[in-house]
Amino acid sequence: MRARSSATMGVSLNLFSLLSTMVLLLALFVSAENEKLVNSRFVGTEELQSSKNHQWQTGVVYFRSGQSKWHKGYNVKPLGLDLKNLGRLFGYHSFPCSCSAQTLSLQLDLALTSYDFYFFTSDEALNEHAVDNPDEIASMVDMSIRNSTERRNLGFFSCATGNPVDDCWRCDPHWQLHRKRLANCGIGFGRNAVGGRDGKYYVVNNPGDDDPINPRPGTLRHAVIQDQPLWIVFKRDMVITLKQELIMNSFKTIDGRGVNVHIAYGACITVQFITNVIIHGLHIHDCKPTGNAMVRSSPSHYGWRTIADGDGISIFGSSHIWIDHNSLSNCADGLIDAIMGSTAITISNNYFTHHNEVMLLGHSDSYTRDKLMQVTIAYNHFGEGLIQRMPRCRHGYFHVVNNDYTHWEMYAIGGSAEPTINSQGNRYLAPNNAFAKEVTHRVETNNNWKHWNWRSEGDLLLNGAYFIASGAGAAGSYARASSLGAKSSSMVGTITAGAGVLNCRRGYQC
Repeated sequence: MRARSSATMGVSLNLFSLLSTMVLLLALFVSAENEKLVNSRFVGTEELQSSKNHQWQTGVVYFRSGQSKWHKGYNVKPLGLDLKNLGRLFGYHSFPCSCSAQTLSLQLDLALTSYDFYFFTSDEALNEHAVDNPDEIASMVDMSIRNSTERRNLGFFSCATGNPVDDCWRCDPHWQLHRKRLANCGIGFGRNAVGGRDGKYYVVNNPGDDDPINPRPGTLRHAVIQDQPLWIVFKRDMVITLKQELIMNSFKTIDGRGVNVHIAYGACITVQFITNVIIHGLHIHDCKPTGNAMVRSSPSHYGWRTIADGDGISIFGSSHIWIDHNSLSNCADGLIDAIMGSTAITISNNYFTHHNEVMLLGHSDSYTRDKLMQVTIAYNHFGEGLIQRMPRCRHGYFHVVNNDYTHWEMYAIGGSAEPTINSQGNRYLAPNNAFAKEVTHRVETNNNWKHWNWRSEGDLLLNGAYFIASGAGAAGSYARASSLGAKSSSMVGTITAGAGVLNCRRGYQC
């Protein structure tokens, strides 16, 4: 009888715990009032505090769930738990409240999902003109947490697909009000690229490019050459045909979400001797060689440009670059080239089609500065009409992870100057041509290639595809070519389903 009573009591306690958790959820999600949060970085007191006054009131929690307004939950029993150290773990100097153990647990659970549950705020309503940069909320998770598959098991709080970039922001139906959150969703070697996060919005309303020396305000060229950080968006659909290379300046984001923007039929994008650039949501195609002309590169400088090759995106001597969710095809030279000491680059979620030499990473075999190059190539779809160089590497370290290779005619991954290539969790579908089933290709080498560190780990090889590994097998040899946790190759179809330009509509999940 006593044992049965103990068991009954245990069940009762479990039910009480479950009911308590449900009550807490209701207390949080049925808000007592909405707050219009203006000029306040931190939230967590009865009165809105400025960023200089961190007097948090115990027992008050602010939250939101994909809405433009924050809500306040009351009657949370304080236990005096100080979350300051937790805040530092997530990259903050403060955290908004001292809450109960249950609330803390809930916060941590929700922080592990891509659900919108934050304790900072920003007033980011986009208008037609540049606006002062609001204080951004940052991601609640670091890279390792964002890459964790555990959050896929957190029920209705998560819309996770396994793609850590997309799961970080695409679940928000009001993404257009929080565009700059994207800068906190980076992965891989280019994960620290902030682009124009800390600057104003610039709205491009003119697709013209009449004068590359004196660009008109409202054009894309006028936006990208400015000295200050800018988050560049577009007023409407447009096709931009550039007369000369679009030479970007540092700390810029080009964000094509919500509209249909093509950079096509002329020159394309040059990222030269700069840092912190994000290029997202553009159709880049049919790029042509241009040059032998004067082109402005900043408000205070223009100069003579020799012939450009006609790359879609040319990265030259630059760092902290993130190229995400673009659709690229049919350019005169490469779709993306990174050379001359460029490093800290992530190329993710792009859709590549109809091109010969897709991606060149490295200037030449004799240019040893490229030995420091580190590039992550993740969650991309290499699709129909591609022939070779996905990528073609010279020196440096390259993490090729969870990409979908559905077409090549010669080879997928090539190299020539002892690059380290770490291929993990990719899906390689070989062509029917019996002479083109090898994934890898060592270019113009003797038997020295046998010492190069190239490995295939967890890749799915289909239709007779095969990967010739070489060099060391130990994981330690690939430390400098490892930038994020690879998912199972069985997930590649889901992870890359949204590769390329997304169809984002305001008021809906993207």
